[in-house]
Amino acid sequence: VVRIAGVDVPDRKRAHVALRSIYGIGPKIAEEILIKAELDPVIPPRMNELTEEQIDRIRELVDRDYVSEGDLRREVQQNIRRLIEIGSYRGNRHRRNLPVAGQRT
Repeated sequence: VVRIAGVDVPDRKRAHVALRSIYGIGPKIAEEILIKAELDPVIPPRMNELTEEQIDRIRELVDRDYVSEGDLRREVQQNIRRLIEIGSYRGNRHRRNLPVAGQRT
């Protein structure tokens, strides 16, 4: 099992799919990370096929270049809290647990 950004990443899945198990990393960013780590994004290797150096490189890229996991969750919560505090329309919708982005009720 590989641990990146405090998350156990599945090691039997291909690298671009496994990286998506980290909160804040989607398909596009996973591909970007593989390119920066000098791995093939078209046919990426499985996580258990990577060398320790390659895993360390991915770990370093995620920690240095991207906001993910706990930091991102905290940032989103702070943004929602700020909207509630300033009394904006979106903040009031959040406070009442109603749809925020224009959905019908």
